[in-house]
Amino acid sequence: MPVVPITDPEDDRIADYRALTDVELRTRWEPPNGLFIAEGELVVRRALRAGYRLRSLLMDSKRVDQVADLVDATTPLYAGDQAVLEAITGFHVHRGVLASFHRRPQPSAEEVLAGARRVAVLEGMNSHTNLGAVFRSVAGLGVDGVLLSPTCADPLYRRSVRVSMGEVFAVPYARLEPWPSALEIVRAAGFTLLAMTPAADAVPLQRLTAEQRARPALMLGAEGPGLTKQAFEASDLRVVIPMRRGVDSLNVATAAAVAFWELSREDGL
Repeated sequence: MPVVPITDPEDDRIADYRALTDVELRTRWEPPNGLFIAEGELVVRRALRAGYRLRSLLMDSKRVDQVADLVDATTPLYAGDQAVLEAITGFHVHRGVLASFHRRPQPSAEEVLAGARRVAVLEGMNSHTNLGAVFRSVAGLGVDGVLLSPTCADPLYRRSVRVSMGEVFAVPYARLEPWPSALEIVRAAGFTLLAMTPAADAVPLQRLTAEQRARPALMLGAEGPGLTKQAFEASDLRVVIPMRRGVDSLNVATAAAVAFWELSREDGL
């Protein structure tokens, strides 16, 4: 396992890791170059287990031994002290391990829907934190895939990956374009489009009929604005999580988890 010491933050060899806190810069750099960044040993191992191909590692020199089994002689392992890592990335790398991976081609919406029983459909979810949390709930609560509007954030952005604890690697997802007319693809595959809203006249999730619960596609919008008028118009039914004590709604990631559990509770797990 050859270790390449890094002492200069401007070293061209570690360009994949530069300015990781700059969302705009990373958005312009990562997808066009076919890469994403994973942070933390657990997340890195989950990416490898999911079949993503490693480009390189960048880590604290003191932690090199803990990833000795992850790399072969052809994978660059760059190591530096915390000061150098912070100068490169823009933050304190307290987990000590960063990895650059090759992206894979995304499946089509039809491929994600094939064989799925329940899916999440996200519109305009541009918070990487909420997106990562939704993916983690999808993985753990019986949902089989995620469909994203063109305005959703990148699920493989570092913060989304970290918040999902790497579960984003285990969940098939696809972009649904053009929006919202492509929702017809979901309906044509036999799903019922359920639009989440705090509206008082929406149907409580627990009162859905067996037919409505059979193959649900739960539609969720961004924190705050929620789903657009166009998305509601394209849905089959508006649904709500009944609230108490005058609280109007939950955070979108929390609401997603509650709804996923309700829609999958009859699985008998």
